[in-house]
Amino acid sequence: MPNYPALYQVNIRVTLNSLSKQLQRPTTFDDVTNDVIDDWAAKGFEWIWLLSVWQTGGTAQAISRADLHWRTEFQKTLPDLVDEDIGGSGFAIQEYRVSRELGGDKSLASLRERMKARGLKLMLDFVPNHIAPDHPWLEQHPDFFITGSERDLAEHPENYTRISTDTGDRIVAMGRDPYFSGWQDTVQLNYGNLELQQAMQGELQRIAECCDGVRWDMAMLVLPEIFHRTWGIQSTPFWPEAILAVRKLYPAFLFVAEVYWDLEWELHQQGFNYCYDKRLYDHLRGGQSSPIRQHLAAGLDFQDRLTRFLENHDEPRAAEEFPIGKHRVAALITYLVPGLRLFHQGQFEGRRKRISPHLVRGPDEVTDSAILAFYEKLLAVLRLPIVRQGDWQLLDPEPNRDGNHSNENIIAFRWRHSDGSFLVFAANLSATASHARIELKWDVSKEACIRFVDLLDGAVYEREGKQLVEQGLYVDLPEWGAHILISSPTCHPYRNPLT
Repeated sequence: MPNYPALYQVNIRVTLNSLSKQLQRPTTFDDVTNDVIDDWAAKGFEWIWLLSVWQTGGTAQAISRADLHWRTEFQKTLPDLVDEDIGGSGFAIQEYRVSRELGGDKSLASLRERMKARGLKLMLDFVPNHIAPDHPWLEQHPDFFITGSERDLAEHPENYTRISTDTGDRIVAMGRDPYFSGWQDTVQLNYGNLELQQAMQGELQRIAECCDGVRWDMAMLVLPEIFHRTWGIQSTPFWPEAILAVRKLYPAFLFVAEVYWDLEWELHQQGFNYCYDKRLYDHLRGGQSSPIRQHLAAGLDFQDRLTRFLENHDEPRAAEEFPIGKHRVAALITYLVPGLRLFHQGQFEGRRKRISPHLVRGPDEVTDSAILAFYEKLLAVLRLPIVRQGDWQLLDPEPNRDGNHSNENIIAFRWRHSDGSFLVFAANLSATASHARIELKWDVSKEACIRFVDLLDGAVYEREGKQLVEQGLYVDLPEWGAHILISSPTCHPYRNPLT
């Protein structure tokens, strides 16, 4: 039986910083109250991803504070920005030890135990491509890094930097991907070096001791073909052996890859449980139903292992990116299809300002009550067994017999559960009214009477089995309208499972 879990991303540095201001003292993981953990569990999350847990250093922090381009971005989020708000990127990791400022290993372990008691699992980050410029390996293992020449530094200052070490100055490459300049607060690891691969595998095994799963930052960058394209260096595959080594110790450990460039399937084959589904997100931003339908037509062996999201720390806030009607429809499609469902802290409240991973403070924003009410209803739907362990199938809306082809604006699919329940979803991805007839692909007797309850507004619809078999389910949706129809095979009063 499939299981489609929900994951909640928490910016823990921002969270604890806000709590420090309330309590007027430094805070650690020990200050995350049981009420907060209970709320995570009550919302239906199975996983909590704590962002920026690892130790960062003074070098990367100084770079973050000094860069004028970054400061301009930070000031859009915090007009009253001060240096203390810039902690340095949580992805410029000085050491894979839990940050001392956040309470260290023992404090995180205690939080994990309290989460476990409430059925929650802990996810942390692993950044395979690069580390901070003051990581101990710069002194201990200089051959772990891609180095450059004076010429490289002169011709490509956006990709190389000079590092001072105990044995003298060295020129090293900044961490980057093949399409952009380097991240100046990082240095690039050399996956052509097998000893580096073994060392990173050891770091991963150590991480696995203190959590239940990892989210791999920019996982595709260390694929041999991508690494060679970026640096011209041959390397051997890292993921299969590294993942296998962890699973020998922790068989249920979860691996989630941040991945782009249509490399999701390849990383699935190398052992990842889930890969980011950026394609669906981009199609929803575009608002065209046809590419969304084509994307969702892929086999379930692929769909089941995608991470669906409408925002995360890298993307614009959903409330800012999507007008409210489009926001609702995009969220319904994103989270009611199979896969791992990723939600981002602040998404439910309709926050509009993205918080950079360099920042340790967030802006004060007013909660959007309409968006909050919508997500409360959506989360209630996602707690139903039918959309957690059910069987999913994409449906094909057909034109009505009036010659109107607005059916092309509609995305539809259904869920079916072993307990006999059946759920039909239909959404109109346009600013004009649309209607269609939908073959339900459901064995229903022509003599039956089917009662549908709409989980969005509580409306009740009764349909004869004969009509559904011969003509399909007729839906007439206003602009950006949607139905979540759950059914009973008889016309007895069907209780809304959300009430």
